[in-house]
Amino acid sequence: MARLSKLDRSVAGRVAVVTGAASGMGRATAWLLADEGAKVAALDVNRDGLDATVDAIIGAGGTALASVCDMADPGAIEEAVAWVRAELGPIDILVNNAGVATGAPVDAAEYEDVWAAVLEVNLVAQMRMVRACLDDLKRNGDGRIVNVASTEGIMATPDNSPYTVSKHGVVGFTRALAVELGRFGVTANAVCPGPIRTGMTASIPNEAKEKYARRRVPLRRYGDPEEVAQITLSLVLPAASFINGAVVLVDGGLHAKSN
Repeated sequence: MARLSKLDRSVAGRVAVVTGAASGMGRATAWLLADEGAKVAALDVNRDGLDATVDAIIGAGGTALASVCDMADPGAIEEAVAWVRAELGPIDILVNNAGVATGAPVDAAEYEDVWAAVLEVNLVAQMRMVRACLDDLKRNGDGRIVNVASTEGIMATPDNSPYTVSKHGVVGFTRALAVELGRFGVTANAVCPGPIRTGMTASIPNEAKEKYARRRVPLRRYGDPEEVAQITLSLVLPAASFINGAVVLVDGGLHAKSN
């Protein structure tokens, strides 16, 4: 039968850049976009993880390439984006997923160094990626930006203020982009994952994970990376053309719970 809907739910053929794609949510996002037909550029500082991501995509019949990129190096960002553009074409989708989870008490001797390092990767690099991709994203009036923040972007935990500030900054940056770029048809949205089973949480003992989830998460478990990636995919669809400036929690109900 003829379709009644008018909006396109396919990313087939669109060029997507995913940072932090060597593992966890970044890898899941790259895989999912490739599954849906996007041409994926996977960026990360971890060469082995990147190769594993791209090899899996190509092995499944998808299109992907890898670019080793240190998100703390502005020159490396410019070079990586230029290379992606030359190899795959203009960029349609940017997923800013790369991040570090280092924290420190505010009175720690190393606090300012931790502060600078965390903000450089978690926030400043997102800004640089947006600026490097912006002309491409604006060209057709349908560019998509998804910035990965965290539930720490809307709440806080002790001894973690550099990370918390960086993720609050991501939320604010995303909203500012939504307001500034909306007139070009570019949407900017943020995803705030809660407790997810990734490399960042791998060092937490399973018993501690289970105890935390039972106490704090209404779904009583940690999330899987693909559960976050599915929301990211939804936000970059052509049909997601009126979702702009949203901050989407993917936390199993963590933030909704009062205590």
